Amino acid sequence: MPHHLARWTGLAGSALLAVAAFLGGALPGSPLRTTPVSIWQGPNGPLVLVAWLVGTALLAYAWWALRDCVPSTRWALTTVGLWLLPLLIAPPLASRDVYAYACQGASYAAGINPYEQGVSALPCPWLDTISYIWRDTPAPYGPLFVLLAGAVVKATGSLTGAIVVFRLIAVAGVALIAVSLPVLARRLGVPASRAIWLALGCPLVAVHLVAGAHNDALMVGLLVAGLAVIVSRPGRPGPLLAGGALLGLAAAIKVTALVVVPFAALAAIVGGYSIRALLRHGGWVVGGAVAGVAGVSLAAGLDFGWVAGLASGSDVIAWTSPSTAIGQTVGYLAVPFGGHIDALPVTRGIGVGVLALLLVWLWWRARTREPLWYAALALAATVALAPLFHPWYWVWPLAVLAATARRTGWFTVVALVASFLVLPDGTGLPRFTKTVGAPLMTLLVIALVVWLVRSARAARHPVAAD
Repeated sequence: MPHHLARWTGLAGSALLAVAAFLGGALPGSPLRTTPVSIWQGPNGPLVLVAWLVGTALLAYAWWALRDCVPSTRWALTTVGLWLLPLLIAPPLASRDVYAYACQGASYAAGINPYEQGVSALPCPWLDTISYIWRDTPAPYGPLFVLLAGAVVKATGSLTGAIVVFRLIAVAGVALIAVSLPVLARRLGVPASRAIWLALGCPLVAVHLVAGAHNDALMVGLLVAGLAVIVSRPGRPGPLLAGGALLGLAAAIKVTALVVVPFAALAAIVGGYSIRALLRHGGWVVGGAVAGVAGVSLAAGLDFGWVAGLASGSDVIAWTSPSTAIGQTVGYLAVPFGGHIDALPVTRGIGVGVLALLLVWLWWRARTREPLWYAALALAATVALAPLFHPWYWVWPLAVLAATARRTGWFTVVALVASFLVLPDGTGLPRFTKTVGAPLMTLLVIALVVWLVRSARAARHPVAAD
């Protein structure tokens, strides 16, 4: 596809998504419990779904078509900016999380610890906008975001004003990614234009980070900025401490960012790896990260109860998480034999155990290789093996993979599929496709494991050439 045609195709898709948001997005007064059928039968239902489907398809196609042939970094940034414009003025799209942010901010501003009580304790003045499942659960977000949310609610005093500011915070996170990503790309010899395009042109960014105003945008922005500072000044205590602090601030929004810290410590080393070099250079990064998290926690007057709040995410059961899909499939297979098995605790536990081992193995390999590439793989593994997968989670590894990966196929395909998983009002399609989706995901996991085993055997026992 010609570059100019891709630009306007994506803009048309973004405009259609904005139309879908105005007609049937995650509006404050919209029903909280919907299905694809009820959306179709509701006001403007067919138009909403068609606008969403065609808009997502156009945006995704334009992004995919240029994934390996972007004209320039400036062209990529200009095009992404154009695509974001319609969604900047649209109502929340594909998620109601921004309402939860506002209510958690209201609780904190009123002196309630959001890690001890749900938003119904205040009660939040906008309680009816939040999904029922999240009204009595503690906040799963770090102290930095709780602090920001409280400040936003105090400053605006209204739900509309809070949504606007949360969206501006998300845009600031996207801008941080745009500024920092070329630094990582240059480190790995990847074209900055390609890195920017893959990371920011993806529909997940426009729909979920900007239109949905997810705090993941700021988390990823701080994470990428921290890595950029570290790799631009390795071996120098000041920049390493600052880079580590940025990673700590990212973790103070979502704890997942801590996964990157051990790899960032390796990237800080000048010269070859050794324990002494790791302590001498990487220690500044780790110290900065610890200081960042601890400092924000003290400033907010909060403890680490937010880590326990992460467990509430397991209440959502969706086949998009491989470990959850396998547990669902085991349960389905037992039904014809009269069994009623809840295998989710076991399969999810195995997934977390495999993740822990995999993270250690990736770090061990990264000692003598490129740490940033392994940091990206670690983020991808964390998202894939967690008990819960939301489409916007894939932006975490996507941003780092865009600047480090030589081959783009596998992770861009995941982003492409994930872009179609949530309807405009926030209804997740995996909820209604579990009997098909769970077995298919299980088969995909089996095929992937078989391929990995065969690849490992082939690497150990190469066939001799004739």
